[in-house]
Amino acid sequence: MRPQAYHDAKEIHDAIKGAGTDEKCLIEVLASRNNQQIHNLVEAYKDAYGSDIEEDVTGDTSGHFKKMLVVLLQGTRDEPGVVHADLVEEDAQALFAAGEEQWGTEESIFIMLLGNRSVNHLQMVFDKYQEIAEKPIEDSIKSELSGDFERLMLAVVQCIRSVPMYFAKRLYKSMKGLGTQDNTLIRIMICRSEIDMLDIRECFRMRYEKSLYNMIKEDTSGDYKRTLLALCGGDDE
Repeated sequence: MRPQAYHDAKEIHDAIKGAGTDEKCLIEVLASRNNQQIHNLVEAYKDAYGSDIEEDVTGDTSGHFKKMLVVLLQGTRDEPGVVHADLVEEDAQALFAAGEEQWGTEESIFIMLLGNRSVNHLQMVFDKYQEIAEKPIEDSIKSELSGDFERLMLAVVQCIRSVPMYFAKRLYKSMKGLGTQDNTLIRIMICRSEIDMLDIRECFRMRYEKSLYNMIKEDTSGDYKRTLLALCGGDDE
C-alpha cells in the first residue's frame, strides 16, 4: 500500500483537477490531518506532481473556504497538549462576539482560532463556548456560516472533538440510503486502515448500534466487498 502522504496527495490532486472540484474530499482530508501528516502531504504532492499544493488548491477554490484551507495547509496548529489556560475564556468570548453576538459574522476570527489553536485547547474553548452561548459551537456555525465554508468548519470542529468519530459518521453517511458513495468509502478505509480503524469501528458501533463490518457486508459485493472487509479487519457485533 502506498504511504499515506502519497495517497492523500492523489486524492487532493484528483479533487481539483479536471471539471469541477470535489470539495467534500478537500474538506475530509485537510480537516482531519495533524501537522506532520500535512507536512508529509505537501512534500508528497510536490514530488508526485511537480507543483505547489497551496497554489493548486487556491487556484480552484475561493472566499473564506479558500482562506481556511490555506491555514490548514500550513500545518502550524499548536501541538497537542499546548493549552493557553489564560486564553480559553478569551477565545470562547471572541468566537461568540464574532458570530452570535452581532449582525454578520467575523469569519477571520473563526479561521484564526480554529485553524491554529491546539486540539486540547480548542476542546476546552468549545466547553466554555457552550456555557457562554448556551448552545454547542456546531449550532452557531450552522446558523452563522454557509456553503463549503460551513461544512469545512463543522468538519474541523468534529475532528477536534474526535477524529475517529468524524470518520465513523462519514462512513455511515457514505453507505446509508440508496446507493453507496464508493469514493468516500474506499478513501477512508484505505487511509485509516493502519492509523485508527479500531477506534473508528468502536465509535461506529457505539453511535449506530451495528458494526462497521456488517454494514459494509450488507452494502457492497464481490472483490470490492472482500477488500473493504479486509481493511476493516474484524466484526464487532
